[in-house]
Amino acid sequence: MKTKRYVQTLDLRDDPDMIREYRKWHSKEFHWKEVRDGIRAVGILEMEIYILGTRLVMVVDTPEDFNWDKAMQQLSTLPRQAEWEAFVSKFQGCNAQATSNEKWQMMERMFYLY
Repeated sequence: MKTKRYVQTLDLRDDPDMIREYRKWHSKEFHWKEVRDGIRAVGILEMEIYILGTRLVMVVDTPEDFNWDKAMQQLSTLPRQAEWEAFVSKFQGCNAQATSNEKWQMMERMFYLY
């Protein structure tokens, strides 16, 4: 299966206690199952988030014919997604009313091993 990869970035608030809590809510033990199920339901094959200090980088792998905007619109209507976005906004360095698509900034690939 051919796939497509998206890479996005977001900055957290510069507060070590809040960052620890944010990490907790993304752990296997504390994640919200409905949100994880929704991510898969819209067609996302894999999602990883990396952290360095306050900077997050999210890598999303999808089928080649995946439509990002359509999938994010669908995801926003699924169970607990809006609640999740409101909950995690207190950790993130952006407007609390911003949608996930507004918070996470799409990165542009500038190099690969040709």
